Amino acid sequence: MKFKESGQLPVAVRFLLCMLLLQPYHLFAQGKKIALNRNSIGAGIPERTQTKGISANSTTRERILINEGWKFYKYSSLAEADTLIYDLRPEVREDRDGRPADERPTEAAEIAAKRAVLKPWILPTGNAFIKDPARWHTRPAGNPGGNFSFVQRNFNDDAWESVNLPHDWAIKGPFYKGWNTEIGGGMGRLPIQGVAWYRRKLDIPASDAGKSVFLEVDGAMSYAMVWLNGNLVGGWPNGYSSWRVDLTPYLVPGGENQLAIRLDNPPSSSRWYPGAGIYRNVWLTKTSPVHVGQWGTSVTTGNVSKAIATIDLKVTVDNKSTVNEKYEIATEIYALDGKGKKMGKPVARIAPVTLAIKAESSETVSGSVSISNPKLWGPLPNQKPNRYVAVTTVSAQGKNLDAYETPFGIRSLRFDANEGIFVNEERIYIKGVNQHHDLGALGAAFNVRAAERQLEILREMGCNAIRMAHNPPAPELLELTDRMGFLVVNEIFDAWELKKPPLDFHLIFPDWHEQDLRTLIRRDRNNPSVIMWSFGNEVGEQYTGEEGAQVAKRLNAIVKEEDATRPTTVSINYAKPHMPLPAVVDIISLNYQGEGIRDAPAYAGLQGIRTSPLYPAFHEKFPDKVILSSENAAAVSSRGAYLFPVTDGISAPVKDGLGGDPKSLQVSAYELYSVDFGSSADKVFASLARHPYVAGGFVWSGWDYLGEPTPYYLARSSYFGIIDLAGFKKDRFYLYQSQWRPGLPMAHILPHWNWSDRAGEVTPVHVFTSGDEAELFLNGQSLGRKKLGQHEYRLRWDDVKYTPGELKVVAYKNGRKWAENTVKTTGEAHKLQLAADRAAFQADGQDLSFVTVRVTDKKGLMVPNANNTLRFFVEGPGEIVATDNGDPTNLVPFPSHERDAFHGLCLVIVRAKPGQKGTIKLKAESDELEAATITLKTINGK
Repeated sequence: MKFKESGQLPVAVRFLLCMLLLQPYHLFAQGKKIALNRNSIGAGIPERTQTKGISANSTTRERILINEGWKFYKYSSLAEADTLIYDLRPEVREDRDGRPADERPTEAAEIAAKRAVLKPWILPTGNAFIKDPARWHTRPAGNPGGNFSFVQRNFNDDAWESVNLPHDWAIKGPFYKGWNTEIGGGMGRLPIQGVAWYRRKLDIPASDAGKSVFLEVDGAMSYAMVWLNGNLVGGWPNGYSSWRVDLTPYLVPGGENQLAIRLDNPPSSSRWYPGAGIYRNVWLTKTSPVHVGQWGTSVTTGNVSKAIATIDLKVTVDNKSTVNEKYEIATEIYALDGKGKKMGKPVARIAPVTLAIKAESSETVSGSVSISNPKLWGPLPNQKPNRYVAVTTVSAQGKNLDAYETPFGIRSLRFDANEGIFVNEERIYIKGVNQHHDLGALGAAFNVRAAERQLEILREMGCNAIRMAHNPPAPELLELTDRMGFLVVNEIFDAWELKKPPLDFHLIFPDWHEQDLRTLIRRDRNNPSVIMWSFGNEVGEQYTGEEGAQVAKRLNAIVKEEDATRPTTVSINYAKPHMPLPAVVDIISLNYQGEGIRDAPAYAGLQGIRTSPLYPAFHEKFPDKVILSSENAAAVSSRGAYLFPVTDGISAPVKDGLGGDPKSLQVSAYELYSVDFGSSADKVFASLARHPYVAGGFVWSGWDYLGEPTPYYLARSSYFGIIDLAGFKKDRFYLYQSQWRPGLPMAHILPHWNWSDRAGEVTPVHVFTSGDEAELFLNGQSLGRKKLGQHEYRLRWDDVKYTPGELKVVAYKNGRKWAENTVKTTGEAHKLQLAADRAAFQADGQDLSFVTVRVTDKKGLMVPNANNTLRFFVEGPGEIVATDNGDPTNLVPFPSHERDAFHGLCLVIVRAKPGQKGTIKLKAESDELEAATITLKTINGK
């Protein structure tokens, strides 16, 4: 079918619309073409140089990854930093480390002081994402910072640190120790705070004269401001947003160009570890002045069935030349393979249409086409994440001016208040987890393989959905969820106008909420894994009645303007059914309120929000809305740390001496304890089972993450994860696997059975199984056969007295033997064993091998209480990037090549040197143990 022109909007509005949408797909890195299956990113348009005609337009788009060759400098203190500030900030008079996560947010502080700031020059960057042109920001005259040495081409930065991106300046440490430090446990005890600069030279050939050239930043933490050749170009304050600036007016084609980026990361700005630096990819995109606009395509699918599907496509084209001209826009659709490569011939074509576009304006065209027997995108295990790509070309007078690729998936979504969520008419019960953005020992610097590993381990558990808590993810993470078939709740804003930490993003919300929200949706709307938009988490406006609901209505309207095909939601932990805020959104997302907050007897007397289980009340008030448990559990544990006595209930708040040890700062791994506002997994499972209309939920959290180490804020990282910070499974992993993969024969015993100091003492034994009953044996003697009752999720033998030897469980299902598990008392620690997640990996400077180190006895059994000091050495074309052991209290810097094992395990992360194929040998040794070596191979390379 042919495209049809959009309605004739005013020129200014059409120009705005042009900037809205997606971006390209032929990448060039180091002069080599790279295939990318991800939409590019951007932001505003400053004043431009004038370009005439189409003679300069005859080159299609290039997208160049410019992660290499940067220089980095960070001031040693804020007092020494330059004065090129984005805006004034209020004085921080109090910021309590360890403040309750569900404490009520408060109003923003007043700022009385006056000082020159650069905000008026930065705000215009976001104009393309402000709907009303009357509200666009006008750039003032002048060039702030133009005379500052760091932005000059002739500044000598040889003494600066050489870095490649993505880069997190804080992750190497050192950790802050003790109380009353600049950065406490809440933000991960790492030096995120301060002002820093990044510089890089850009070689722009003379042949680029007349092109449009954009700098695209996937994420920079935070308050980024960009100079090119001494000229302030623009910037973006939100460290999680993706954005772009137009370099064209300031470039010198045929010469060396100097790029400089200033970041300013405040303390007291986050409730978790935010990272620091340019921690995601940075791109240089070159186009003809006539090109598909920023995030300039939108694909939606309708009438989806196995027999046919309708593809609706909108394309916005910018004409940045000075000539009124006619252009042809055509699109071909290809199937993609599992790696995102185009396969064969086009499966559909949208015929070319001639479109007149006036100079310095934009036009949008739309069209649709039907695909027979479509390969649908859907979540595993019953469906497949098939994808397509729409290749849109813009041409004039027989010359191709632009080629733009939009990956997408064909799938239908249906939301039923009584039955839940349907993808392609299959009911998908949400078995989800919340994920923060850090990658453990790698920090916030995004790495595709590290993120893929996280998703692989979650999938093994049975997880099928991810809630992005509480900020836009790296674009490549959504590429992974698309390819791997996860469902995604895409979320933005942990605060609106009311603050949590004193310097969080409430400071920029009034000026930037519209731009941030529109950029998120335009960037990610073509990702089939995204099934809903969440525009707030536990915001303070829950408490302000109709006033807070008005803020929600404004945000909800923005989302609907950008994408009416997906539902909206806000996660609430305080708002009740009768309050106005829940009525605003499409989906009711409850944080902890579904199973009740501080309502069980074990939680009596605790201070804070207290509610009875509210699923029924919300379902009665909103009978037509789907209900999700957007955060549940908030259970806490330290892998392998079993503390006594053990609570006899199914859920209890962790306390010193009951579930928690204030000396070791560890939390019991019996998986029965939670933070004050939370519940055990057992209680959550029972609550969800009692309310079958609830569409499922998201556990807090899938992996441990840096920061928020409730209940012990002298630690560095959380205790919430089902998987620890190093990627080692806690016992809770098997509890979730038993429920989320009921067809997988499995049984899991806890605790370990090395208790030389507990001979004859009661040492409870618990079993997680996907069976329905089990028999436990100690040294061959049966301790009884037990059957799971209704709403029971573990089998307990709470009166077992410790005797060394062997514990064995035999699980049954429907009366038949189903699975076995054995735990043995080990010998003394004797040797080390190494195992890599992948023995061969790419020598591209980004791919990683994660090597697990086990401390074992002579028979090869892991010694579960071994904490030996280990040292690591590498030979060949590789390097040790980081080490970790999953211990939330361990304050040894992550780059260290020496680390204690934690309960028998340690992790070494190895990276191959770029372009150097060969063999890497990693050796682990300890003074008390037999050493071990593993051989890794590097392949391909750049």
